[in-house]
Amino acid sequence: MEERNEGQAEEFEDISFDTEEQTGNDTSSKKDKKSRKDRKNDAVIAEMKAKNEELNDKYLRLFSDFDNFRKRTLKEKTELTKTASEDIIKSLLVVLDDMERAIEMMHNDTAGNPVLEGIILIYNKLSKILKEKGLESIDAKGAEFNTDFHEALTNIPAPDESQKGKVIDVIQKGYMLGGKVIRFARVVVGS
Repeated sequence: MEERNEGQAEEFEDISFDTEEQTGNDTSSKKDKKSRKDRKNDAVIAEMKAKNEELNDKYLRLFSDFDNFRKRTLKEKTELTKTASEDIIKSLLVVLDDMERAIEMMHNDTAGNPVLEGIILIYNKLSKILKEKGLESIDAKGAEFNTDFHEALTNIPAPDESQKGKVIDVIQKGYMLGGKVIRFARVVVGS
């Protein structure tokens, strides 16, 4: 019986030994599978992160482009409203010039004339309305000649050295609308 027990024990040891080898192989194959799975998951995660960064970059660029578009159109609308009435105001400048000439002529002839006072009232109303719309006159007389604001019609010898390169006389007033020159001042420059 002891012999049988020893034989059984040997068989048992062999069986248990075989079982240990199989368990070790299963564990190493499970670890290999797990590590391959982890590497695959890491690759997928890295790919997803790259895709996420790419989409985020595209989103930021698109948002920036849209924001720039919105700002540009807002600026264009603002500029358009400022200068929308430019053509009408340019047409009214002729009337304003004529009224100034009439006032100057009537002022020299008669003082205290009720017609002159009426014309001055109308002129002041028209000037006030145009100023409210953003019209400004360009002060040219005695200023340094500047091609951004003045148009030289002629040059004359300057009466003294201090007036060289300066505006001596204004033939026609210049005007700006919203900071933009709509009519250059026509001037005589000292040389």
